[in-house]
Amino acid sequence: MLLFRWLILLLLLVSGVCFAYYAATGQPRFRAIGWVVLKWTLLAALGFFAVLIAERVL
Repeated sequence: MLLFRWLILLLLLVSGVCFAYYAATGQPRFRAIGWVVLKWTLLAALGFFAVLIAERVL
């Protein structure tokens, strides 16, 4: 569980770095990569926390 939390944090950091690169260079590929990483990270995090909530309810 701790590993998954660190992985989510790391992926959010990677997304932030991609957006910072986009702001610094203006290259749209960094923005696109940042959005993809952010989208899949949030979906994985929502799934992870849904499983945790389901465990407590059941």
